Amino acid sequence: MSEMIKELCPDGVEYKKLGEIAHYVKDRIKISDIDTRNYVGVEHLRQNTEGREMSVTLPEVDFVISFRQEDILIGNIRPYLKKAWLADCNGGTNGDVLTIRIVDKMYVSPQYLFYILSSEQFFMYDMKYAKGAKMPRGDKKAVMNYAIPVPPLAIQNEIVKMLDNFTELTAELTAELQLRKKQYSFYRDSLLNFSRDDVDDTASSIAETPHYMVGDIFHIQNGYTPSKKEDTYWENGTIPWYRLEDIRTQGRILYDAIQHIHSSGVKGNLYPTKSLLMSTTATIGEYALLMTPSLSNQQMTNFAIKKEFEDVLDVKFAFYYFHVFAEWCKKNANQSGGMPIITTGKLKIFSFPIPPLETQAKIVSILDRFDALCHDLTQGLPAEIAARKKQYEYYRDKLLTFPRKGA
Repeated sequence: MSEMIKELCPDGVEYKKLGEIAHYVKDRIKISDIDTRNYVGVEHLRQNTEGREMSVTLPEVDFVISFRQEDILIGNIRPYLKKAWLADCNGGTNGDVLTIRIVDKMYVSPQYLFYILSSEQFFMYDMKYAKGAKMPRGDKKAVMNYAIPVPPLAIQNEIVKMLDNFTELTAELTAELQLRKKQYSFYRDSLLNFSRDDVDDTASSIAETPHYMVGDIFHIQNGYTPSKKEDTYWENGTIPWYRLEDIRTQGRILYDAIQHIHSSGVKGNLYPTKSLLMSTTATIGEYALLMTPSLSNQQMTNFAIKKEFEDVLDVKFAFYYFHVFAEWCKKNANQSGGMPIITTGKLKIFSFPIPPLETQAKIVSILDRFDALCHDLTQGLPAEIAARKKQYEYYRDKLLTFPRKGA
C-alpha cells in the first residue's frame, strides 16, 4: 500500500469536504411502495456500525425519505451510538437518519466513504458539533464540512479490499458465536427444566426434585436511592450502588458499580457477598450475581440465601436458575399502572427447585463452560472477536490517514 501511495500520490492526498463529494437525499417515496424488508428507521440501525435489523412495522405516514443501494445511512440521534449502514437495497427511512449519496462514484467509492464515515474519528467529530443534552442530534451542516481524504480510486479500492477481509473474518466469528449462544440456550433450558412433561419413573432426579418458595429460600430486600440533596451521601463513596446500567455494561457477575455511596447514606444492611440482584420495576428480569457487599436503586431487588439453605443451595446454581425466575417475573408483572412492576409478595411465591448438590455442581460446571465461551471477554470467541475488532480499527485508522497535499 505504501508503494502504491508513493507512486500514485507522491505529493500527498487531496482532502474534500463531504459536501463537495456527496449530498443529503431529500427525495420521498410512498410508504405503500416499500415494506418491512426495506424500511430502515434510526431504530433499525445497530450500534457500533454493526448493520441493520429488520423492521416489524411501518410508520403511519404517507411518505418517507427514499434511499438507494450504496447510499450511506447514518443515525442522527445520539451520534455516540455510532449507527451507520451502507445500503444493500433500495428503500425508505425517516428524518432521524442522514441519507448520504455520492455525486460521482468514479471519484469516490461508496465502500471507501462508508469506512471513513464509520470511523471513530468521524463519530467524535459528529458528537463535537451535536446539539442537545439528553438527546443530542448531529449538526447536518457540520457533517457536510467533515474533511474526507480522496486518494486515487485504485488506492480506495485496495483499502476497501483490505478492510473487507477484516470485517468478513469478524462476521464469520460473530456468526459462530451466535450459533454457540443458541447451543448454550438449548442446554441451559434443558438442564434447568425440573418440571418436564416427558419424565418417566426412571427420571427421579428430575421428577422428585424438591421445590421451595422463593420467600422461604431468600431474604428479600428492596433497593433505594439516598437523598440527592445530601451531598455527604454521595461524596467519597466506597459502597457500590448498582443500577440497571451496571448489568448492561458489565455483565451478570458484578464486582463493582459505576456509582458509589458513602456509609452515611446507608439505611439498614448492605446486600451480602454472593447474593443475587434482579430488576423488578420498569425493565423486569435483568439479574446478576453480586461479589461484594453493596446496595442498589429502587428498581432492583436483592435475594440473599437464608442460613438454613446455605448448605443445600449453591449460589451459582441459583444464579443460573434466575434465568427461569426472570422469565416468570416478566410474564407475571403487574402492567396496570403504566410501569411494569412485580411485587415482593408475588416474588415470594415462585417455586424454586433445589436438586442434590451433586446435580447442581454438574449443571453449574456445564453452564460455566458455555457461558465463558459465549460471554467472557477474556477468553473464547468474544475475546477473539474483540481482538479482531481492535486489529481492524487499528488498520482502518492507519489506512485512512494520508498526508495532506500541499501541507
